[in-house]
Amino acid sequence: MTDAVHPRIRPRRLRATPAMRRLVTETRVSPAELILPLFVREAIIEPIAISSMPGVMQHSLDSLRRVVAEAASLGIGGVMLFGVPERKDAIGSGATDPNGILNVATRVAVSEAGDAIVVQTDLCLDEFTDHGHCGVLDAAGRVDNDASLLRYRDMALAQADAGSELLGLSGMMDGQVAAVRDALDGAGRADTAILAYSAKYASAFYGPFREAVQSSLEGDRRTYQLDPANRRAGLREMLLDIEEGADVVMVKPAMSYLDVLADAAAVSTVPVWAYQVSGEYAMIEAAAANGWIDRERAILEAMTSIRRAGADAVLSYFALELAGLLT
Repeated sequence: MTDAVHPRIRPRRLRATPAMRRLVTETRVSPAELILPLFVREAIIEPIAISSMPGVMQHSLDSLRRVVAEAASLGIGGVMLFGVPERKDAIGSGATDPNGILNVATRVAVSEAGDAIVVQTDLCLDEFTDHGHCGVLDAAGRVDNDASLLRYRDMALAQADAGSELLGLSGMMDGQVAAVRDALDGAGRADTAILAYSAKYASAFYGPFREAVQSSLEGDRRTYQLDPANRRAGLREMLLDIEEGADVVMVKPAMSYLDVLADAAAVSTVPVWAYQVSGEYAMIEAAAANGWIDRERAILEAMTSIRRAGADAVLSYFALELAGLLT
C-alpha cells in the first residue's frame, strides 16, 4: 500500500539493524589511516603531562620508544615527531644540529619502528627559535621568507640524514616545497617524501600546542598562515604545493575547515591529509570531563567527519585510543 502515510520509499530500511548499518557504511576509519603526533623533550627521563591536553605527554627518549612500539603494534600508519629543545636562538640552530632533540628522537623512533610505521618529522623552526616564529626574522623583525627557505633546506637534510621518511613542512613560507625538494634531490635524497601543510590557517585552535612545545611566540603568524575567512586561498596553496613536488598535502585544523578539505580532496592528484589539532582534542576532552558529551562517540564521530570530508589520513592525538577501539 502506498499513500501519504504509507511511503513506498523507506530509507530507514538500511538503518534497521547494526549489521545492516555496518554493511552500508560509506565512510570507514582504520588504524592505518591514523598518524600520532608526539612531542619529545630534551633532557628529561620521564614523560611530562601537558595540562591543556589531558592524556598527552612530552616524551623522554625512553618513553618515545615505548609509544612508537605501541603504535606499531596497533597498526597505526605513522608518527609525527616534534622536538622540544632546552635552548633556543634567533635562527633555530637546534633544528639542524645532528645532536638536536628532534634529530636524536628521529633516530630513536626509526630504530624502534623499523618498517612497521612511517616515522615523520615536523620541519619548522618555531619550536627552536627564541622568538617563536616559523622562520628567521629580518632587521625589522619581520619573518624573512627567503632566508627561512635556506634554513628549511638545511633542516630537510638533517632530518633525512636522521632517518625521517616523510618531512612535514609546516612553516607556510612561499616556495618551501620547491626549496626542500631541490635540496633533497641535490643531496641524493630523492626517496625522502614531503608532506606540505598547504592549507594551514591562523587558528585559535592551536592554543594547547603552544604549551606542548613550550612556544616562545609573541604576537601572531597572520602574515604567513592563512586567514580563516578565505576558502579559495587554501585550495590555491594546495595546487601550488602539488606543482612544486609535494607528495602529500594537508589541511590544518580539520573540523572547522572541512569545506577546504572537501575542495582539496575533489581535485588533488596526491593524498590529502588533515590535522585534528590540539584545540579540537582539548575541547572534546573538556566537554567529556564535564559530562556534556559521550566521549567515545564524540571521538569516533569527529574522526569519521574528517574522513567523510575527504581526508585520506588524519593526524590525531586520539590515534592510539582510536586504533584500540577499531581493532
